[in-house]
Amino acid sequence: MGKRDYYEVLGVSKSASLDEIKKAYRKLALKFHPDRNPNDKAAEQQFKEAAEAYEVLSDPEKKKTYDQFGHSGMKGAFGGHGFDMSDFYQAHGSEFRDIFDFFAGGGSGGSIFDAFFGGHGGSRYRSAHRGESLQFELGITFEEAVSGTKKEIEFSRLDLCPECGGTGAAKGYSRKKCPQCGGRGQVGSSQGFFSVTTTCPRCKGTGQVVEKPCRFCNGNGLVEKPHKIKVNIPAGVDTGIRLKSEGEGSMGSDGGPRGDLYVRVRVKPHHLFERNGDDIILKAPIDISTAALGGEIDIPTLEGKVSLKIPSGTQSGKVFRLKGKGVRNIHGYGIGDMFVKILVETPARMNSKQKKIFEELKENLSLSNFPDRSAFVKSSEINGWK
Repeated sequence: MGKRDYYEVLGVSKSASLDEIKKAYRKLALKFHPDRNPNDKAAEQQFKEAAEAYEVLSDPEKKKTYDQFGHSGMKGAFGGHGFDMSDFYQAHGSEFRDIFDFFAGGGSGGSIFDAFFGGHGGSRYRSAHRGESLQFELGITFEEAVSGTKKEIEFSRLDLCPECGGTGAAKGYSRKKCPQCGGRGQVGSSQGFFSVTTTCPRCKGTGQVVEKPCRFCNGNGLVEKPHKIKVNIPAGVDTGIRLKSEGEGSMGSDGGPRGDLYVRVRVKPHHLFERNGDDIILKAPIDISTAALGGEIDIPTLEGKVSLKIPSGTQSGKVFRLKGKGVRNIHGYGIGDMFVKILVETPARMNSKQKKIFEELKENLSLSNFPDRSAFVKSSEINGWK
């Protein structure tokens, strides 16, 4: 069977706000959470299906692509490997911590978190100490966004402490089992019907404490360091698009893998071109003579200048379409168009000779030469307006 429509999955309309989408996902996540539905594969699938729908509809760029192309437009939207619950947890775990943490440990081992995050029974989070994923905002020019480019960026991330090698312990000392949680990394308490399990406040979920902390990292095992990488910016990116660099985030604790780096693109405005999706809008001023008599004007495009024929009697606001002169679609769905909006410019700062010519022209023109003005006057007379 094919995938269900994401709006149908969450039970929201296409005009739903982000807050409505979030509320709908939260409701479904609580309903189909694996610890509420042990050994229920259907509920497990619906739990994952709701997460995938939220991942797309809560992201403006992914939502825009989905609205235009449906599921076929989502190819490559999840890093080329399809939707992954572990990526979802890393991106939204803190956002929905009340859902993930409330049920953590409530069931009897082997739940969906074991499969998605590699946990084992009551210590699900201990083996999932992946590093923090980072975000970096990158400003690029309009031309770079259109043609694609490669940028070197510098940011800070957590790396292994060079003093203790990541153990967090001073030289000559080691870690020992946490006395508060007995090495489980979690502490539990009962609240009515539910058994609530939370991360141990003393060992922060590691199950171990440091006898004497490293003076360089204060026992964290990690220190912040500057890091440089080169990022490939594909042709067709636009403001708000988020590019994922796997494994370029902060180092995980206790030997956990690195998080990812998300580069959010911000395209600087262009002095001539305005972008609308894959299309480009250009406002082109022309003189009143060319508008009245017709002629040809040079139009700048992304590929150089082209000639545009202006018919006689062209009015201000007239839009011409130049097919295939827009931006290449980032997902490979062809090239957009350019729309040229004509702005007829009235002459300013005229000398006496020029004014005389216009006065003579005015005497030789009648209302029939101005169809829009004529229609306006007739409509005013019909409705009794003066």
